[in-house]
Amino acid sequence: MNEKEKMLKGLLYDANYDKELADERIRCKCLCKQYNDLSPDKIEERKALLKKILGKTGENFWIEQDFWCDYGYNIEIGENFYSNHNCVILDAAKVKFGDNVFIGPFCGFYTAGHPVDAKERNKGLEYAKPVKIGNDVWIGGHVCVMPGVTIGNNVVIGAGSVVTKDIPSNSIAVGNPCKVMKEIMHS
Repeated sequence: MNEKEKMLKGLLYDANYDKELADERIRCKCLCKQYNDLSPDKIEERKALLKKILGKTGENFWIEQDFWCDYGYNIEIGENFYSNHNCVILDAAKVKFGDNVFIGPFCGFYTAGHPVDAKERNKGLEYAKPVKIGNDVWIGGHVCVMPGVTIGNNVVIGAGSVVTKDIPSNSIAVGNPCKVMKEIMHS
């Protein structure tokens, strides 16, 4: 099994020294740089470049510049997706956003984790766990979503939160670590 196959299966893999993965990250980062360097009024060019970077998109989406990701092909965004400035998605595993997702500025979605054992970590080994964001989710500014987290439908994540565990549907959650504070009642 090669390193990319290990990465996609959530196994420990060589993230730093595998040429195929390094080349894929460089390709993606070059596309992200092109995107970030485009004039904000180049709307059609920006959208076309994002479709080239991302694995799957809806038709109605917008990502403000700057935007960075590792591979791009592991990212899926639904309809009516909006991300404010300075979004970072480390997508060694699948990162899936549902419909009607709104993301504040300076947010990060991280699938990559590293061994606690220093000898393994120093070899450049890491693992990746998917992140899933449901429909009708609002994520405040400066939120970090960690590897393996699922956020349900109809959720609000308060600004500055660090989401380390799953958040159930129909809730407001906030804090470091992020915890459910209130259930959202349907009107």
